[in-house]
Amino acid sequence: MAHSDEHITQKSHGRAFAIGIGLNVTFVAVELFFGLLANSSALLADAGHNASDVLSLVFAWAAIGLASIKPKGKYTYGLRKTTILVSVLNALLLFGAVIAIAWNAIDKFKNPQPVAGIQVMIVAGTGVVINTITALLFMSGQKDDLNIKGAFMHMAADAAVSSGVLVGGLLIYLTGIQWIDPVMSFIIIGVILWGTLRLFADSINLALDAVPKHIELEKVYNFILSQNGVEGIHDLHVWAMSTTQTALTAHLIMPKGSSNEFISNLQEKLKHEFGIGHTTLQIENELM
Repeated sequence: MAHSDEHITQKSHGRAFAIGIGLNVTFVAVELFFGLLANSSALLADAGHNASDVLSLVFAWAAIGLASIKPKGKYTYGLRKTTILVSVLNALLLFGAVIAIAWNAIDKFKNPQPVAGIQVMIVAGTGVVINTITALLFMSGQKDDLNIKGAFMHMAADAAVSSGVLVGGLLIYLTGIQWIDPVMSFIIIGVILWGTLRLFADSINLALDAVPKHIELEKVYNFILSQNGVEGIHDLHVWAMSTTQTALTAHLIMPKGSSNEFISNLQEKLKHEFGIGHTTLQIENELM
């Protein structure tokens, strides 16, 4: 039961990861080839972004698989935390991609070169289709898992970025203005940073055992305090065990004779109301 959520996630999204990785690996190769052929920094920038997203998909898929492994030896919680560590790693990869894209675009500003607008449009248009299909594969699970959300955000951003590259290619074809290409690269950087900063902040918070943002600690506190017989609460802790599982521990001040049935019922209520599936509650008969 302890690892069922990760097992469900792995099973339900394994095919989505496989399809998404396969489509995007193929597209990155095509985009690199035509980016060099068309001399387009925007296409090369998008290829670099897509390549980092392929790595993100691979890492996220591997982490979900590791998280489903049963606890063993010194890893008494299993390897669930890898899902959080990977979400941090994915954000760092995207920051690295931003640096590479900016370097290439700055060089194109300094040394402007002709860009084949039609080739850029064709490749970028293909990217819009592929990235949209991939994003749709992860749409259903993005609310329940930070790694799935990361995959969805990456692919949705890729579709938007490819649309921007397509528009840039069209403008170059119509106007002949070559600096449009590196300008589109900087727009791509803005899109990447916007999504990555949020993903990075969420991932760091979970890595530091902060309360997951979908849970309001005060509401959890008041909910427990409202239960019949609970006179006080202390040492309330809520943290993420993985990108899909949340844990809670608390000491409850209650009258003598409180039953184990009360704890079982409260655990079920916390799971139903807040999605907190791993709870450890200790009953105390007097204030500390």
